Amino acid sequence: MAISPLAGKHAPPALLIDIPALWDEYYTTTPDPGDPLQRVSFGTSGHRGTASNGSFNEAHILAITQAVVEYRRIAGIAGPLFLGMDSHALSEPAQRTVLEVLAAHAVEVYVAEGGGFTPTPVISHAILTHNAAGKSQSDGLILTPSHNPPGDGGIKYNPPSGGPADTRITGWIQDRANELLAGGASGVRRVSEEQAMRVPSTHLHDYIRPYVSDLASVIDLDVIRGSGLRLGADPLGGSSVAYWEPIAELYGLDIKVVNSRVDRTFGFMPVDRDGKIRMDCSSPYAMADLVHLKDQYDIAFGNDTDADRHGIVAPSVGLLNPNHFLSVAISYLFSNRTGWRTDSAIGKTVVSSSMIDRVGKTLGRRVAEVPVGFKWFVEGLVDGSYGFGGEESAGASFLRQDGTVWTTDKDGLIMGLLAAEITARTGRDPGIHYRELTELLGAPIYTRVDAPASPEQKSRLKKLDPSDVQATTLAGDAIVDRLTRAPGNSAEIGGLKVVTEQGWFAARPSGTEDVYKIYAESFRSQEHLDEILSEAKEIVAAAL
Repeated sequence: MAISPLAGKHAPPALLIDIPALWDEYYTTTPDPGDPLQRVSFGTSGHRGTASNGSFNEAHILAITQAVVEYRRIAGIAGPLFLGMDSHALSEPAQRTVLEVLAAHAVEVYVAEGGGFTPTPVISHAILTHNAAGKSQSDGLILTPSHNPPGDGGIKYNPPSGGPADTRITGWIQDRANELLAGGASGVRRVSEEQAMRVPSTHLHDYIRPYVSDLASVIDLDVIRGSGLRLGADPLGGSSVAYWEPIAELYGLDIKVVNSRVDRTFGFMPVDRDGKIRMDCSSPYAMADLVHLKDQYDIAFGNDTDADRHGIVAPSVGLLNPNHFLSVAISYLFSNRTGWRTDSAIGKTVVSSSMIDRVGKTLGRRVAEVPVGFKWFVEGLVDGSYGFGGEESAGASFLRQDGTVWTTDKDGLIMGLLAAEITARTGRDPGIHYRELTELLGAPIYTRVDAPASPEQKSRLKKLDPSDVQATTLAGDAIVDRLTRAPGNSAEIGGLKVVTEQGWFAARPSGTEDVYKIYAESFRSQEHLDEILSEAKEIVAAAL
């Protein structure tokens, strides 16, 4: 994909959304239940869309919330529902809609006081903390489209396990919501916004204090404080904006919030690679402002709008590639967390770097490779059989220092603080640590590209069998594995992965475009990676 001339520059006025018009479309546009693109569709992380094209409107949120209420009843979930939203423009009206339905059903709901924003990991932490006390099981809803452009909206459901719901749950909610949508939402019960805020089942809640006061159980904040590190935090206008100052104050840390501005147009953001505004903390273009400040801090970090992703900026390298920091984090944590089980595994997705496998081998730890989606790490983090779960897209979480569960959803705040802990304890920033790993284990080159595919081809790609791959070599090396199921849990990966000793590729269909995604990595050279990509397209074409 060509890099936009706007990439890394601040967004011009022409790119900014019209918020009043967007809100009007949210309430007035009626989605067409007969159009697959306008139906409720739960992907790897909830339902997403935008109001302007009928894919994220009040009717969707009414139907989804009603379906969640009905699911809770069937599942016997009688405790409170923890509700959060990020700073996307559509999150605010969507949260009002959710409250109107929950109040009509007298569902106990906790919503941030003062209309504040609540990060995804904070909702996960609240659910798990409540349920650990042995009370009636709780769950949660988060209004967020993650790092997506400002005009997008999203909603995701976290069951009592605290993490993203599995496909069995989301499938039920999706199907029921679409039934309600097809009926014009006539089966939805709701009250007015004013009534929703007055009913005794709606509670204003301080989410910040319980989460912040518990951070010492997962991060060694004493070593950070003792080091005197200068830390920079950029919320990218998102939901972590109100969290960093309380963290600094409670633990005596030198943290400067480099930009505390909240603007639902995100007009302060540098534009991403493709010319769109996107709060992607793994993108060097979106993170250009913080990267520019790298020499002013010993370590700095950014988060996307719901703070479930992290971007680490180190003086030695600037913005770390997400796979690089995952490798460093794993190497450090499994060498320093003495309270963890000796058999706790490293969780990674099938499209994450094989550097993680090599790090795991040096640590003597099992690496559990699962399909894309953080939901696959939830059970292992709950019971401690996974010490760490991480995705190539800069999302991860890990256990408390005593080996018990912290969150079962991605937590970008603790990943930023972990970068500070690593730097404080070792005297070297994560960029230097990664360079040391490459000197020992090799220096992989990783990429992701898109290739065209028809809907029929995408459907076929999802259902491939290893026997459909006839090739015996990839870029000159013998193929050692052909995978359509993840080796860590035997779940279908929804695509294909082909592996050699010195490289691999994975192909997965896009859920929204007529393309498939190719992830590839080489431990040799850029030329070798180019060969892998070229042959990957040939192998996929032959298999389809």
